[in-house]
Amino acid sequence: MTEVKITPDQIRAFKSGGRKVAALTAYDYPMARMLDEAGVPFLLVGDSLGMVVLGYPDTTHVTMDEMEHHVRAVVRARPRALIAADLPYRSYENPTSARENARRLAAAGAEAVKAEGGLEILSQVEAIVADGIPFVGHLGMLPQHVLEEGGYKIKGRDALQRAALLESAQALEAAGAFAIVLELVTPVVAAEISAAIRIPTIGIGSGLQCDGQILVTPDLVGTFPWFTPGFVRRRADGAALIREAVQGWMSTIHG
Repeated sequence: MTEVKITPDQIRAFKSGGRKVAALTAYDYPMARMLDEAGVPFLLVGDSLGMVVLGYPDTTHVTMDEMEHHVRAVVRARPRALIAADLPYRSYENPTSARENARRLAAAGAEAVKAEGGLEILSQVEAIVADGIPFVGHLGMLPQHVLEEGGYKIKGRDALQRAALLESAQALEAAGAFAIVLELVTPVVAAEISAAIRIPTIGIGSGLQCDGQILVTPDLVGTFPWFTPGFVRRRADGAALIREAVQGWMSTIHG
């Protein structure tokens, strides 16, 4: 850990410098510290914590109070990495609420905020950016809309979706976003969007032609073994290591 912080401008400049953005989620002090020591430049306090930490069925149950709590925990690690945080479900329904809740996350220590949507939330994005808070976009499959859409669906499969995604990406860039997450966008469309805008695209399940990648850390290291998205390649089986350690310790007690 060091006091030399990575900034939104530096993340933005990764693209022109030919450097891929590696981003992972962090929800607490020890994981934030470990990821920072591993050199991850971008940490997201994602509302995915609703499922992998709090046991909710989806992200729509996560509250502002819970997001603030976890942001503060990550900030205590004092990482060099940039810390961004998700605005949770229904916390940015209009420009006023978007600005006020972005301020709450910034006051908790977030150095940027992320919200889901494109043209439909453009006035909210503009209000956040005008308030001096760096903004990350999120297009494609929007987890906060999982109930109304009836599941997690790949986006960009037809010409209408392709055009809408491209228009939204360009509008978010114009509104001042410094990066955009593309979730479950068809790789061809994700590559087209990446080529059409000057800010980095950070893909999750959207192919390798994005300007970076983000994963939910428990998916990557296997500490949430009950479900892993099909596009994730686990790099460790953390759950098995924990069980082995616990069972080994228990054997010393029981003999």
